[in-house]
Amino acid sequence: MIDLLRLSRSKGFSSADKHLYRAIAKATELAEGQSLLDVPCGRGAVAEFLARNYKAEVIGVDPDAEAIVHAEQQAREAELSSRLHFQNAPADDLPYQDEVFDVVIGELGLASSVDPFRAVAELARVTRPLGSVVLIGLIWTGHVDDDQRRILIQHLGAPPLMLVEWKQALREADVVALQVEDWSDQAFPFLVRGRTFTQLAELFTLVDKLSILQRAWRRWGWRGLKGAVSREYEIRQLLGPERTIGVTLIKGTKWNGGEDDPLSGDVATSET
Repeated sequence: MIDLLRLSRSKGFSSADKHLYRAIAKATELAEGQSLLDVPCGRGAVAEFLARNYKAEVIGVDPDAEAIVHAEQQAREAELSSRLHFQNAPADDLPYQDEVFDVVIGELGLASSVDPFRAVAELARVTRPLGSVVLIGLIWTGHVDDDQRRILIQHLGAPPLMLVEWKQALREADVVALQVEDWSDQAFPFLVRGRTFTQLAELFTLVDKLSILQRAWRRWGWRGLKGAVSREYEIRQLLGPERTIGVTLIKGTKWNGGEDDPLSGDVATSET
């Protein structure tokens, strides 16, 4: 499902997405001239939105070379190349020195191909002391057996974690003062309500839908597409009425390494 968004030729950026990233910008006090890293950035829609609206110096990183080529082209067409850049690299081995970014965002696909703990550690490593680390994480919100868990992970393309696991990953990376918000009902509703291959028309235009299917066929073949469609009913039940997976926003602060830690306490969980 996450890869479907990467295969989209359009920006695929809804009003709910804008609401989420405006909330992130406000929470991190993102301002003109600050440096921001977005991982994995896909085709660059989020990075472009933040660079355009907040005048930040934005870099997007993604392991998909084709996505990066598209993102760079979009940046040139938007005349944002002076402060919007992209790099092809894995999420768990970022090509940057320590402590160089003011704000770092880990997107939904962060755990799609790497150990999420290693990826979170990399995000924290490149964040400046007292800078902001933000995760948009898939979390388990209901009980599922092993078979159901396997089906959902295959469908989403990234393994959800328990909320406590995402928080543990951040704390082990010296990210403190964690603030947690539930975005399950507002951001990325297709992940929570089970909109998959057979409902692409609800997410994209007809032209974009046909483009996605063509490129998905090249990547996975007809057998892969058919298998995904055949799982539609079970997945809709698990993601819809049973609500087994949610989307959570976690924002924390990179500790500066001092002996006293005035930021150690977590902020109570809130809902948008």
